Amino acid sequence: MSQETLTLRDGQVQPVHILGMTPSGLKVEVGQAVMVEPFTNFTAVTMSPPPEFVAAQAAYESGDVRKALTLDSSVVTNYRGLPTDWARQAMLMQGDLYLALNQPPQAEAAYKDYQAAYPGASPDEVTVGMAGLDIANNDYSSAGAKVDPILQQAFKQRNPPEAQARLYGRAFFVSGKIKQHSGDFSGALQDYLRTVTIFPQDRVAAVGAQVAADNLRKEHTTVTVP
Repeated sequence: MSQETLTLRDGQVQPVHILGMTPSGLKVEVGQAVMVEPFTNFTAVTMSPPPEFVAAQAAYESGDVRKALTLDSSVVTNYRGLPTDWARQAMLMQGDLYLALNQPPQAEAAYKDYQAAYPGASPDEVTVGMAGLDIANNDYSSAGAKVDPILQQAFKQRNPPEAQARLYGRAFFVSGKIKQHSGDFSGALQDYLRTVTIFPQDRVAAVGAQVAADNLRKEHTTVTVP
């Protein structure tokens, strides 16, 4: 039995094999038939992440950012707008990977595409990405103004949902960069380690924060967490 399902508007759960997205709906295989299920016909989708998404995360963790971007972009192309958690992650990850490759215009386009694909998503998810763009443009003040309210939320919550935890991990990674730029090396290290140890759910942020923390310790051997 397929583990992929569509929840139809009448509440029926339909087992399917999901083949990809089309402009008008979801391309699925039901039995021997291939069809396009219009977006208006279903309310939820159950589907495991495709191998390319897992491989993209692994490639980034191994240091091959370009390969990660290629793999992740294929997921975005095939599943853009799919109402699953991993599809949302893939679109945000695309923007973050462009930033890691120092390609701000492409990153900005990716974040805006995420907003278009998921108009009901929390604006904070894109706000963190835009703060990363500010850093790429050397506007650390604007970056700080964007992430500070999100960090304040993080300090007030215990055991946040996974999506919220991913957001906080990305925000603390950005905050670490801001503090490091200002010369607050101890505060930067603390924020990097918050991403690594407390909010590691976003793999791009967690790996990037670990690398940043390691490099900071090498450059400033006496730095410690306050």
